[in-house]
Amino acid sequence: MTGKTTSEAPACGPEETASESAHVPATEPSGEAAAPESTGEEQALEPQEPAPRAPAPAAPAAPAATKPAPPSEDVPSAPMLLAVEDVSDSAVTVSWEPPERLGKLGLQGYVLELCREGASEWVPVNTRPMMVTQQTLRNLALGDKFFVRVAAVSSAGAGPPVVLDHPVHIQKIIEAPKIRVPRHLRQTYICQVGESINLQIPFQGSPKPQASWTHDGHALDSQRVSVRTGDQDSILFIRSAQRSDSGCYELTVQLEGLEAKAAINILVIEKPGSPSSIRLLDVWGCNAALEWTPPQDTGNTELLGYTVQKADKRTGQWFTVLERYHPTTCSISDLIMGNSYSFRVFSENLCGLSASAAVTKELAHIQKTDIVAKPKSFVERDFSEAPSFTQPLADHTSTPGYSTQLCCSVRASPKPKIIWMKNKMDIRGDPKYRALSEQGVCTLEIRKPSPFDSGVYTCKAINVLGEASVDCQLEVKASATH
Repeated sequence: MTGKTTSEAPACGPEETASESAHVPATEPSGEAAAPESTGEEQALEPQEPAPRAPAPAAPAAPAATKPAPPSEDVPSAPMLLAVEDVSDSAVTVSWEPPERLGKLGLQGYVLELCREGASEWVPVNTRPMMVTQQTLRNLALGDKFFVRVAAVSSAGAGPPVVLDHPVHIQKIIEAPKIRVPRHLRQTYICQVGESINLQIPFQGSPKPQASWTHDGHALDSQRVSVRTGDQDSILFIRSAQRSDSGCYELTVQLEGLEAKAAINILVIEKPGSPSSIRLLDVWGCNAALEWTPPQDTGNTELLGYTVQKADKRTGQWFTVLERYHPTTCSISDLIMGNSYSFRVFSENLCGLSASAAVTKELAHIQKTDIVAKPKSFVERDFSEAPSFTQPLADHTSTPGYSTQLCCSVRASPKPKIIWMKNKMDIRGDPKYRALSEQGVCTLEIRKPSPFDSGVYTCKAINVLGEASVDCQLEVKASATH
């Protein structure tokens, strides 16, 4: 039989002990001699005198009217394994195991008693026996120190008690401080200039520990940084971050000489400056060589590279030539003869490209090569030809959901115009189809066809000399279901 109960700690006054002892069975073992038990009526007529507190051997002989002590085999033996399960700053929980011998009359419960250090009186916690093997004493005061004992009780009386070896001391429970840094803050926290910083760092500790912050080993600037500390976390807040806010922020949590520390690295960055200068080194053929110097301000972080762009003087449109290019020199090829070009370079970091670019002051002129006219030494031949298909379309069977291609080849001069049709209907502009024509090879790609796409497909080639067409049958078979 096991159970749990919660009791409030009793006061240890002698008057209260005397009053409660009349209701709680004696916890000392009974004598050896056993007298016949009296009836209930005889017990009612007997005077209720408190039992003497003196030890059994030194006590005088009991008067004839007093009920004799029950025989030892009728009372249970002492409970076993009395131990303290838990101690806090205001409560204690004790537990025990049932006795080996319950007595002939059976077990009625247990009586828990305590005696404060320096006192001689044992005060019962529960005035009546309770069938539990664990009890919690609450509302204890800090500094209390007392012994605990428990006795098993039957209808014949209380058996011998078992006493804790050491007194129970109610004192403040200190939980060592501990900081739990969130995963995303275990690496450098990066934000841009002007953004807000709001970092919440949870910690543990009982009672409430004292938390403090430092920035690179110095106290925080209260004009820029605000801190709010609660019972379980501390929040660092910066309304508008500046580059000067970068650095190592250290949180220290202290409690009763114990402390825990955590470092948070913050990096505030912005867009880099443009390269300091750029110049045109050389121009040869259809190529130009450039050189520039790195920017003086990298935006408080490393550069990801440079973006190089070119612009034709006639159009003025800029086109990107190189992206995230790390060296500070480059050669640009495939420039068009007869054009003049300007070049510019941007810096790039995690925030993006620099707000401005370094632009070359001079233009790169790509000169035309001299052309020497040659007299005709042969009779020019006319290669004009009407369209004719050298490879027709082939009938095709496809599976729904898999892209399909229809191919054929055509020969014509001048270059013909290619028109694709499905069931004699022009399908140009339909996003489901993509038509390609390269070196006389005409391809129609049908993206993820369905049975609806089955039909007769026609490829028609037209130029000024005539036209030609080829057909094929496409069948898209629906997948079988079981």
